[in-house]
Amino acid sequence: MKRKTGQTKTVGFQFGIRRSFPVFAEEAWAFLFSEQGIEIWLGKLNQELALKEPFVTDKGIEGMIRVFKPQSHLRMAWKRRGWENTSTLQLRIISGKDKTTISFHQEKLLDEYQREEMKNHWKSVMDKLSASIKTLKE
Repeated sequence: MKRKTGQTKTVGFQFGIRRSFPVFAEEAWAFLFSEQGIEIWLGKLNQELALKEPFVTDKGIEGMIRVFKPQSHLRMAWKRRGWENTSTLQLRIISGKDKTTISFHQEKLLDEYQREEMKNHWKSVMDKLSASIKTLKE
């Protein structure tokens, strides 16, 4: 049986998006974990993000960071308000010569509809990050 777009062999569906920005990796990482950056990609928090500590955002995102490697990547449990399932979200920065790539990869999505929902969500997040990071260089 042929798998659908984004379907994995074992755990549902996945989606990934990446975009390059004209900043150094350190600048990208610092912005992503600033109050403004976190609010864009995760939501407003009433607490500090900490390894192995549950959090909930103002947008109803529940989660817990499982892996945190500064200047590189993180892996977290990520659940949207109203979802029955918890997905896995990875955020990664990849340093280039004169640019940095920011990557979001989400897996353990239930079906193609949830995958499409997240595709639209992460595209919107990337657009907001692009607009905000652009102002850093001005």
